[in-house]
Amino acid sequence: MSKKKKKKSGGSSIAVNKKARRYYEVLDTQEAGLSLLGTEVKSMRAGQVAFTDSYISYKDGEAWIVGMHIAPYENAGYSQHDPDRDRRLLLHRREIEMWMTKVEQRGLTVVPLKLYFKNSRIKLEIGLCRGKKLHDQRETIKQRDAARDLARQMMDR
Repeated sequence: MSKKKKKKSGGSSIAVNKKARRYYEVLDTQEAGLSLLGTEVKSMRAGQVAFTDSYISYKDGEAWIVGMHIAPYENAGYSQHDPDRDRRLLLHRREIEMWMTKVEQRGLTVVPLKLYFKNSRIKLEIGLCRGKKLHDQRETIKQRDAARDLARQMMDR
């Protein structure tokens, strides 16, 4: 009898939103599925995804990702997808309602953080975020530089 190893969440990464952690303070994260077309999945497997200025909006009790660009698949033939269309996120109703109330009450925003494969499915890690002020961004950069300098000094010894 062989035991199955538990896979860590996150699988193989397709794309990471590097600017999200720079401009936002991430308060909470959540995993969501995506409602995609076949050509979109093929294009994602080729790494043709851009997160620039994308965010999550809530309409009619559903969560939608707005502004995520998935390049057209070159071998698709006549059936091509719209690269900038809004895509529905697959979440439980309670999860959507909980985050929707937090966004409305506290003035927070929901931003995509990471896109990855998990058990042959494409998942999106989304984060409940608060925007950083300019001085907060500078403080984060200072802390990162100080940690890097300390690590260099420890390696030199």
